[in-house]
Amino acid sequence: MVTSGSEILNPRTGQRTIFLQTTTDTGGTYLRMESFHPQGQPAEPEHVHPFQESRCEVISGTLRFRVAGTERVVRAGESLDIPRNVPHYFWNDGDEEAHAIQEFRPALNIEDFFDTYFALARVGKLTEKGIPANLLHLAVLLREYDQVIRVTKPPRLVQRLLMTLAPFGRLLGYRGATS
Repeated sequence: MVTSGSEILNPRTGQRTIFLQTTTDTGGTYLRMESFHPQGQPAEPEHVHPFQESRCEVISGTLRFRVAGTERVVRAGESLDIPRNVPHYFWNDGDEEAHAIQEFRPALNIEDFFDTYFALARVGKLTEKGIPANLLHLAVLLREYDQVIRVTKPPRLVQRLLMTLAPFGRLLGYRGATS
């Protein structure tokens, strides 16, 4: 279970995150976290947060965002608000580590997603592209976190079909949240 002050590391991307205010702290209103993105960090897959607004305020360095097909560089002292269900992704192509504060409103179970995803990276269960290597585990995760994050590829129909395998994955012991 994530608590304020918890720190997680994704060794695949080098991203480090510290949870500042968790779902428990805010009564589910929002999640606030501090994140550090190394220079040359690979771009994450394009995704949406179907029921959450997200905000990123860059403290130092720069992050490049692609939001609804438009690129924007966010520099220190600038912020970017992303409405719910808008396709986006970001990466650090700057000359230094980027330091940012990120928020998700409402929190839902997005902190569990980050905790789980980073844990999978730490134990080597993600492919080079950051996708769970086991298809049944992927099905469980897609279903578990469907309300907080959805990739834009493959198409939604394919994702929904894959989610039908989640009960079989659960029977084999695969879980979403790490706690």
